[in-house]
Amino acid sequence: MPQAWHFRQSIDYSISLNYAVLNHAVNNAENILFNIYKMGKNAIDRGQKDNWTLSPKRVASLKASIQADQKPAAAESTGTAGRSAAIPMKHYDAVYKNPELRDARAYVLPADQADFPTATKFINALLRSGILVHQANADFSIAGKRYPKGSYVVKTDQAFRPHVLDMFEPQDHPNDFQYPGGPPVRPYDMAGWTLAFQMGVKFDRILEGFEAPLQRIEAGKLQSPVPQQVTASSNGYYLSPAANNSFLAVNDLLKAGIPVSRTSKAGNNLPAGSFYVPAQGLELLKQSAAKFGTVAVPAGRKPSAATKIAASRIALYDQYGGSMPSGWVRWIMEQFHYPFDVIFPKDIDAGNLNAKYDVILFIDGGIPPLGDVPVNPRNQQPKPEEIPAQYHRMLGTVTAKTSIPQLKTFLEKGGNIVTVGSSTNLVYHLGLPVQNALTETKGDKEVPLAGDKFYIPGSILKVNIDNTQQSNWGMDSFADVVFDNSPVFRLGEEAGKQQIKPLAWYGEDEALRSGWAWGQQYLKNGVAAFVAPVGKGKLFAFGPEITFRAQAHGTFKMLFNELYKSK
Repeated sequence: MPQAWHFRQSIDYSISLNYAVLNHAVNNAENILFNIYKMGKNAIDRGQKDNWTLSPKRVASLKASIQADQKPAAAESTGTAGRSAAIPMKHYDAVYKNPELRDARAYVLPADQADFPTATKFINALLRSGILVHQANADFSIAGKRYPKGSYVVKTDQAFRPHVLDMFEPQDHPNDFQYPGGPPVRPYDMAGWTLAFQMGVKFDRILEGFEAPLQRIEAGKLQSPVPQQVTASSNGYYLSPAANNSFLAVNDLLKAGIPVSRTSKAGNNLPAGSFYVPAQGLELLKQSAAKFGTVAVPAGRKPSAATKIAASRIALYDQYGGSMPSGWVRWIMEQFHYPFDVIFPKDIDAGNLNAKYDVILFIDGGIPPLGDVPVNPRNQQPKPEEIPAQYHRMLGTVTAKTSIPQLKTFLEKGGNIVTVGSSTNLVYHLGLPVQNALTETKGDKEVPLAGDKFYIPGSILKVNIDNTQQSNWGMDSFADVVFDNSPVFRLGEEAGKQQIKPLAWYGEDEALRSGWAWGQQYLKNGVAAFVAPVGKGKLFAFGPEITFRAQAHGTFKMLFNELYKSK
């Protein structure tokens, strides 16, 4: 009934529910404990033999195979009233006895991958959640492939097997609509989240039983990156940008006043964008190698072409009440030792930004869309008199009238701005010749694609990467990115004339790696990220969530590469 509601009543609700759960546990202890045991044992058994997991895509392929094989004549009756015809076993076996489609018996993370410290962070995420992990105490081989000592092995014959599969395998969300031809049934959160994909971890799926010299890691014992040795070299050292912790080491070196340069071309078995550190950085490199597992490669000779870099003066946008995406990036910056300031709308509106900063970061939600858009009730702000004075500077919003002109001036005078997700709205505020690729023409208007034509909630997609571009130094030619109703762009002839360059794009093939993607054909050749010159500065636009919840380690470098300036 309508009434005055007090916090105590909410607490009473919670307490009554807690007692109900405890009461149920006491009255059903034997069944609950046995069921937990039985679930765990079933999971172990499945991991020790060939097993095929049901999934919407496999069911769909089975149905398609049957339909393609059906004759035009009506299906013969089975002679059993009320039952449909049985599935022909040849179709069933083609899917659910296909040896290539079996669940993995184990996953192997090779110790010689380019960014093994990040793979170690992934292993720690598994250990924290109760997954059993083994590590090789000697070199070994499986099916003719050699793996070095120190490689991690995650077997699937364990009680928490479903979670193991979730961390390594794609999630397969069904095409779920309210009715045929209707709008999608929106999932509560992510439709695909495969953590190994997000973190850019390299692993092999092992489909057969095998023997290897493995040692079980103590349950919950977190792993440290493997300490590396640094050999003295009068010619200095190289750090590969393929390893995220190299950026951490560089930040410590710059803070200590050690000069650091970046190469523009690949060489010495290292990719373009590798960091060169002179011999005077030896002690700090030793510390980083011991603590963070960074690999310092002795230089045969000093680089002939390298550009000295310096730490940028970084500003990270936030708002009163806190932006969660910005908060996650704040944590990332702290973990990788980037110095930065947090700024708010009033700081932007005050102008003179170039005197304070070299680069400003707007993570998802920082820049409003064009036009008059109602304020989200969640973003409603208090009146100044309602909060303590020290928080007044945080109040306000980014506006087209006051804030955007200041950001434009910042760019034109040589500042750089990095935008992620919906913050790429800045592209349209600045009038750049870039179009939204996810639209269609109705009458004489361009309108966004309806949900029954294109819909991708939080999922993981594959993009092509131009790793010759400075923004992508250290990246492979493909990457898994987190797509959460993210922007997709179209760059026309005019964009090319203005030197707007794509950094990442969706290819001709289906992009979905994990989750749910309806209408993938609209993604084909769409641009996921680009860089645009604006005056003396640059605007970087990343449609996908390259820093998503501090989980997307595989795309952190796309941000990190923008956080240095040339000296």
